[in-house]
Amino acid sequence: MIATGVALAAQVSMTFAQDAATKEAPAAEEAKKADVEVTIEGNDTMQFDKKEFTVKEGQTVALTFKNVGKLPKAAMGHNVVIVKPGTVIPSFAMDCMPNAQTTGLPQKQEYKDAVVASTKILGPGESETVTFTAPAPGKYDYICTFTGHFGVMKGVMTVEAK
Repeated sequence: MIATGVALAAQVSMTFAQDAATKEAPAAEEAKKADVEVTIEGNDTMQFDKKEFTVKEGQTVALTFKNVGKLPKAAMGHNVVIVKPGTVIPSFAMDCMPNAQTTGLPQKQEYKDAVVASTKILGPGESETVTFTAPAPGKYDYICTFTGHFGVMKGVMTVEAK
């Protein structure tokens, strides 16, 4: 009976390890196919290490966000949300508050439509890569939508013409 339990535990562990490897592989593959790779880190002092970056219209962008902080996700989770020009950031961020512990994304359709790209809310030591096509030329704000962070965790993605 004990041997069966040990074998089952080993099988479950191997399955979880395979699942984790499978989930990481697509992100790595997407990043390899990107025209531009951008990495942004967020920390416990509510700062992004990169305040701006530039891409060209139509480029495939692999954006990797890393939460390099140590505080628990419930207290200091972070994400990156890039929004279209003209988005009223305080109103957008307020609409995201109900999802501050999960996706960090807005509730209202008008704000959902303003999202160019986003990562989910990440805890300490976590990272996520999202891939998107750079939109029309312009300046696109990016913020952290975890409750109260948008005022200081912000930057600008500049998209230049081809």
